[in-house]
This record gives sequence, structure tokens and C-alpha cells, in this order.
Amino acid sequence: MSDILDKILATKQDEIARLRKRYSLAALDALGAEQSPPRGFIAALSAKVAAGEAGVIAEIKKASPSKGLIRADFDPAWIAREYADGGAACLSVLTDEQYFQGHNAFLVQARAACALPAIRKDFLVDPMQIAEARAIGADCVLLIVAALAPKQLEDLATEASGRGMDVLIEIHDGAELDVVLNAKLPSNCLLGINNRNLRTFAVGLKTTLDLLPRLPAGMDVVTESGIASQADVHRMRGAGVHRFLVGESLMRQDSPGAALRALTA
Repeated sequence: MSDILDKILATKQDEIARLRKRYSLAALDALGAEQSPPRGFIAALSAKVAAGEAGVIAEIKKASPSKGLIRADFDPAWIAREYADGGAACLSVLTDEQYFQGHNAFLVQARAACALPAIRKDFLVDPMQIAEARAIGADCVLLIVAALAPKQLEDLATEASGRGMDVLIEIHDGAELDVVLNAKLPSNCLLGINNRNLRTFAVGLKTTLDLLPRLPAGMDVVTESGIASQADVHRMRGAGVHRFLVGESLMRQDSPGAALRALTA
């Protein structure tokens, strides 16, 4: 299988070049200053967990490279309200256009439709993209360790934190966990373990479970991808994981909100 990540990152460099032609960093930051203040993404998850509930980041995703179109009747604002009604702690909104049929406007629409904080889920590798995230109202950004050098990870996390955004740092294996544990990161970072192999897109919940013993005591973690049933949620919560990023299994349902409520019951 061709390496999807490398293809995506090559596309991102073209997108960043176009972004630099349209805006200066100062112009993006001026737009960011006009947005309402960041809603606490990590705090919203922690509040759910403190109440004894699963803290769910519910994903708004139209398509993916591996599955193609996921939802044809795609209305980000309606989906955001569904998720809010279904008990989600936060939203995740895909903004990548070429591979996930996302758009920056989807995050704007979703965030305006409810009170939940939203993460910009994209392949962010440049400070311009971080500034752009705040300019469209993102409360949190995703940083994917597989896509970044260690110094890039530190720098981009600092850029996001300096703009008031939280950071979800995503890993896929033990080597990437080592990078995070050795990095000098702001305090408002949260670890995500993606059960999907970013190079082949195969999924297995064992990824999270295998890495848990290596986490420092007290480190919170979000398990991402492959959460499709109550049994999956119960299995993870039994292992001490209470934060979830769930997307595709909800996006395929008539009522994503009802599906979320059933998933976490």
C-alpha cells in the first residue's frame, strides 16, 4: 500500500505555500484576536471524567482516504448539535480538503452551533497553520508525532499554547511515545494514542492497551480510532482510559447524537 502519510504531507507543503501568499502571520493572528476566547478543550474532557462519565471527543468527518465517503448528508452544524445533545465533551472537526473532504468552514459552523470546544484535526506542520487554526476559532489543535521532527513538535505546541489553544499530541507506537516523553512541552498538552496505523490505516485497540504500562503515573490519555461498540468503551474504561475520540461509527448513524449516547451508556 502506498504511504498515505507521505502523500498527505507533500500536499500540506503546497497548501502552506498558498496560505503564505494569502496571509502574513500577523494577519492571521489579527483574525485570531477577533475570535471568541478558546473554550477549554482539556478542561471539558476532565469535567466529564470527574463526573464519572466517558469524556468523548466526537468527530465530524465526511470522508477518509481508507473508507471514502462516510456521510453524504453532511451538515456540520446539525451534527455538532447532535453530539452536544448526545453528551459529547468536545468536537473534532476535519479540515483537510483533499483527503478527508473537510474544510475550515466546517469547524466554524460546528463551533457556532453549540457550546462545545473544537479541535482542528488536520496535518499541522507549520506555525502558519497553527495561527490559521485560531483564526477560524479552534480551541485545540492536533499534532501528529509521525509527521513532525521532535523540535517541530515542541515549537508547534508552544505556538498553539501561546495563542491560548490546548494541544492533543497523537502517537501510534512506543517510539513515538518516547519522543513525547522526552520533549519539552507546555502544560496544556494531552496525549492521544491512535489505534489506526497512519501508514496502512489498519486498526487495533491493542495499540492503546499495549502502551498504557509505559505511561507515567497520572498521565491522562485519549484513545483514538476503532471505538465502535459499548464493549470497546467498557474495555478501555476497565483499563483506566476514560477519554475517547470517536468518529466513523457515529457518522454513519441516522442520529449521531443518539448513537453517541448508546455507545457510552
